[in-house]
Amino acid sequence: MSTFDTPIDRRDSDSIKWGKYAGRDILPLWVADMDFAAPPPVIAALQRRIEHGVFGYGGPWPSLTESVLAHLETEYSWRIEPEWIVWLPGLVSGLNIACRAVDGEVLTATPIYPPFLSAPYFSGRPLHRAELVRTENGWRFDHAALKSALTAATRLFLLCHPHNPVGRCWNRDELLDLAAFAEANDLVVCSDEIHCGLVLDADKRHIPFASLSAQAAKRSITLMAPSKTFNIPGLGCAFAVIPDAKLRHRFERAMAGIVPHVNVLGLAACEVAYRDSGDWHHELIDYLRANRDLVFATVSQEKGVKMTPVEATYLAWIDVRELGLVKPAEHFEAHGLGLSDGADFGAPGWLRMNFGCPRSTLEEALKRFSIACRAA
Repeated sequence: MSTFDTPIDRRDSDSIKWGKYAGRDILPLWVADMDFAAPPPVIAALQRRIEHGVFGYGGPWPSLTESVLAHLETEYSWRIEPEWIVWLPGLVSGLNIACRAVDGEVLTATPIYPPFLSAPYFSGRPLHRAELVRTENGWRFDHAALKSALTAATRLFLLCHPHNPVGRCWNRDELLDLAAFAEANDLVVCSDEIHCGLVLDADKRHIPFASLSAQAAKRSITLMAPSKTFNIPGLGCAFAVIPDAKLRHRFERAMAGIVPHVNVLGLAACEVAYRDSGDWHHELIDYLRANRDLVFATVSQEKGVKMTPVEATYLAWIDVRELGLVKPAEHFEAHGLGLSDGADFGAPGWLRMNFGCPRSTLEEALKRFSIACRAA
C-alpha cells in the first residue's frame, strides 16, 4: 500500500478545491492541487521554522539558493547563476509581471491555463491566439497558425511547458522550433514550467526552454515553483530565472511596489523540497502514472468522449463535445463530479480532470464519470 492511498479529509478545511462544493455530494477534481500530504522533509522543516517563533520579513539565504541551483542542474542539466533568480509569491504573479515588463502585444497557444488569457488583459496588452492541433500522435504546435496570429507589434510569447491542460512534455525539436520562431520575430519567451517535475512518461525528460542555447536564454523568462510537484501551492513561493540582465531589470521594475515578499514558510519548504524530497517524488510519479492510466482506460471505454494520453502533469484533458451538452461542467456536477470547464481555457466542450488524488477517490470519481457520460 502506498502512502498516497491514504485519504485526507479536506472537506472542513481552508481548501478552495473542496470548499467549492461544501454540503453537496460532488467529488472535486478541478483546481490543480493534489489531495496528498506534503513530503515528510517539508513538514519537518516547516515545524522547525514555526518553533523559531518569529515571522518577520524574510528573504532567500545561501543554502536555499544552492538547493535551487543544484536541483536545476541535477534534474535538467541546466546551470544557472544565482543572480538570475527573482523570487515571487506565485507563478501567476510572474505571468502578469512578464506582460507588464515586455512592451508590445502577446501571443500564446490555446487551449491554455486561464491566467495566460487574463494576464495580458490585466496588463493592457492585446492578446493573439494560435490553436494547438490534436493529431493521431498527440497535440502539436501549429506553426502556420502561430505565424498568422503574429503581428508586427507582438513582443512576448507565453509558453506553457509542460502544457496545462493538454499534458504535453514538449521535446527538444519542438522547443528548438519555437526558439527559432522567437529569434526570427524578436520575441521574449515567458515559459511557465511549474509542472516540470511531473513528467510521467519514463522515456521523456523536461528540457527548460532557456537551456536550449545562449540565444534562447537571452530572450527568456522561466517561471518555476516547487508548488505543484510537492503539493505546497498554499505556501506561496515561486521564482523566475532571467539570464539577461536588462530583461531581468525590466521584470524587477514591473514588480516594484506591487509584489510582496515571499512567504517565509514557502521559502523554508522550497529548500527541503528540492534538496531532501527525492524519494517521495519518485513514489509520487509512479502513483500518478498509474492514476493516469486508469483515467485513460476509463475514458477510452465511454462513447462520445476521448482524450490524448497525458505525458506530464496530473491533469486529463477530455473532449466531451460529442455528448452534445450545453453546459458540460454542470452536467457532470449533477452526477457528483466537479471538473474544470474547458471554456475557461478557451475550449468550450472540453473538461479537465485532476487525478492527483488517492486511488479510492479516483475510482469513485470515474464511476460517476461513466454514469454522467451514459446519462448525456
